[in-house]
Amino acid sequence: MDEDHNNGGFLDMGKADRSVWLMKCPVVVAKSWKSQLASSSSSSSSDSQPLAKVVFSLDPLKPDDPSLHQFTMEVAGSETERIPKSYSLNMFKDFVPMCVFSESSQGSVAMEGKVEHKFDMKPHEENIEEYGRLCRERTNKSMIKNRQIQVIDNDRGVHMRPMPGMVGLISSNPKDKKKTMPVKQSDVKRTRRDRGELEDIMFKLFERQPNWTLKQLVQETDQPAQFLKEILNELCVYNKRGANQGTYELKPEYKKSAEDTAAE
Repeated sequence: MDEDHNNGGFLDMGKADRSVWLMKCPVVVAKSWKSQLASSSSSSSSDSQPLAKVVFSLDPLKPDDPSLHQFTMEVAGSETERIPKSYSLNMFKDFVPMCVFSESSQGSVAMEGKVEHKFDMKPHEENIEEYGRLCRERTNKSMIKNRQIQVIDNDRGVHMRPMPGMVGLISSNPKDKKKTMPVKQSDVKRTRRDRGELEDIMFKLFERQPNWTLKQLVQETDQPAQFLKEILNELCVYNKRGANQGTYELKPEYKKSAEDTAAE
């Protein structure tokens, strides 16, 4: 057993029956928590500070009615951070069964529990304007090109010379050159962007116009259609009928920040 453990073949099931919560949080909150964990791990203090506080509210007259249960979260970040502090947690029970695993620096793997509840973390109504402003700032930063042009001096065309083995393959006669076949758009392999960066771009596009088809968004973002669908299912609603049939539009909680931007 020790040999299997050292080789990474042992799975610790001691916490397999423990119930855990799975939560999806905004990018700004995730970055804030990561920075807090990094600073606490580098400090000499052994006391770990809580990242947030979850408040569970219910109706005392109907404590067993799940439709009246409410979860809210208060982020315990520094006052200097420009992120909303209050969030609502929308709970879901209808999801694919999932488990949580962990791996130590020594390579040992353990099961931490089974996901009992899944939450989506969203800013409160009073914080939606500030959150929308942060999203716009992230969008503007992602639009800034960081490419640099480097001038190579005295290289005497070394970088332009054919590589060994290529001599004779390149024809100088234009008649010998074969016609270049156009590459179909579907054959181009698209590279996924960072999820947070893509969300910022999506917000920017919906500020330009309220309704988009999937084909239009693929062309605008140059992203894989399946990856775009995952983002759209989280940020948008799909119109199955009406004047805007077959298009996506922002969910109400995100549409407000887009309308505020258009007003500015």
